[in-house]
Amino acid sequence: MESRKTFLLRMDPELWKELEAWAQTELRSVNGQIEYLLKQAVLRRKRAESTEPPPNPL
Repeated sequence: MESRKTFLLRMDPELWKELEAWAQTELRSVNGQIEYLLKQAVLRRKRAESTEPPPNPL
């Protein structure tokens, strides 16, 4: 199993408070909530890219 990547993230304190409250409602840590949201964003992007029509060749 791959080890997890650690990195520093700076954010606005108000955003932190919002994420903390959201995470609590979903029974996650703030770290877990951020990871969940990023995974969801990546999945949505992959789906959008796979449904785009291929570029029109000239």
